[in-house]
Amino acid sequence: MKLSDFDYALPKELIAQYPLKERDAARLLVLDRNKGSLEHRIFRDIADYLEKDELLVLNDTKVLPSRIIGRRLSGGKVELLLLSRKEGFTFRTLIKPARIKVGEKILLNGNNICAQMSARDEVTFSAPSVDAVYNIGKMPLPPYIKRPAQDSDALDYQTVYAQKEGAVASPTAGLHFTEGLLKELESKGVRIGYVTLHVGYGTFKPVKAENIAEHKMEQEQFSIPQETVRLIEEAKAKKKRIFAVGTTSCRALETFAQGKICGDTDLFIYPGYKFKMVDCLLTNFHLPRTTLFMLVCASAGEKLIKKAYSEAIEKKYRFYSYGDAMLII
Repeated sequence: MKLSDFDYALPKELIAQYPLKERDAARLLVLDRNKGSLEHRIFRDIADYLEKDELLVLNDTKVLPSRIIGRRLSGGKVELLLLSRKEGFTFRTLIKPARIKVGEKILLNGNNICAQMSARDEVTFSAPSVDAVYNIGKMPLPPYIKRPAQDSDALDYQTVYAQKEGAVASPTAGLHFTEGLLKELESKGVRIGYVTLHVGYGTFKPVKAENIAEHKMEQEQFSIPQETVRLIEEAKAKKKRIFAVGTTSCRALETFAQGKICGDTDLFIYPGYKFKMVDCLLTNFHLPRTTLFMLVCASAGEKLIKKAYSEAIEKKYRFYSYGDAMLII
């Protein structure tokens, strides 16, 4: 399949720059694959689409405040995105501007903490603790949000059930849930399970190969706890549907279907893939020409997804991380 098959045009004004005040007040586009139909609802109506003993699977990863702003000794601005901790105070990082040389020092937080480029894509901090490093960081908002991260993003860009630190991006389909909505689903008899997949930069790595099958996903850490394994087995035994909340939960579940319960996954899901674990998918609207958009096309078919996106654009849905949601049933 060609990369150009997964393109679409989006007016820039539909890219959400801020979240709604009420998480569950987002719009929800419900796509029924069997009927080929589209229905327009509000996110808090999602309880209408889940039945007793069906399983809703959430990704409980927690986003680290991994975007750090500093300056060079010459005074120029430097931006670091900490991707992962290697050892001690050394981190794998993306850095802007890219021309910073190995050995160059970077001043941070009023000169109290400094950093040094220890390799082309590594930085080592002089700091009293790892927490002190992250304490000077901000939420790593995606580049299509054209504003600096604010204090409110520390909560807004985190799901209400985030538990396990390790992500550099939020599993954004889960941002719409409130504690009250989760309790409502549980009171209805819906089972709720958790997986952990630490969203890494690789999820958003641009696809450059025109033949998408040649694209290689970067490894991301995931784990499926035993309680969730039990819930999956019960749902399968009762022939109940499994709903994945977000592409990350979906990839974790489909990796589990291959016999792996934890470790790294580089599973790339695109049209032609046969889902073994996930029956329904709750997701946000994704950028064109990305692995995320390819995954939703695999779930519902390119034609139906493009129809849904076209209607969402026509009806001025809000797109991307802080935008509205789609439920594929």
